[in-house]
Amino acid sequence: MTTKRTDSSNIDFQNLVKLLDTDLAVRDGEEHEFYHQFNSIDMLKNCVVAYAEDIAVGCGAFKPFSEDTVEIKRMYTHTDSRGKGFASKILNELEIWAKEEGYSKCVLETGIKQPEAIALYEKSGYKRIPNYGQYIGIENSVCYEKGV
Repeated sequence: MTTKRTDSSNIDFQNLVKLLDTDLAVRDGEEHEFYHQFNSIDMLKNCVVAYAEDIAVGCGAFKPFSEDTVEIKRMYTHTDSRGKGFASKILNELEIWAKEEGYSKCVLETGIKQPEAIALYEKSGYKRIPNYGQYIGIENSVCYEKGV
């Protein structure tokens, strides 16, 4: 397994995000359009792609959230590659990169219909926080934070 730091112009990242969006459209159902509006990848400068034998199998990204905080975005592992540690490796690489860039905290939002994601974040030391920003009052959203 290898990881590559890149940006949202990376074709492997773009292809994985398309798979993520397809999966989320099914999971989120009628609420998908609400969430989708906050997930543009056009200007993401901090993206990580994981590879297994030169095949892109997972991705994640972060974007600035505040002066000292980044928001983790677009985490995805291909269904054939789940349970093999790729997501943990991607998340860890994003946290290291954020710290290198001078940030001290990560926040993120995920959905209650994504139990795998919730398990990953909790296993990785993220603590549940009140929903922030556009997710305030959204029952199917859960938000987390972690210091880096």
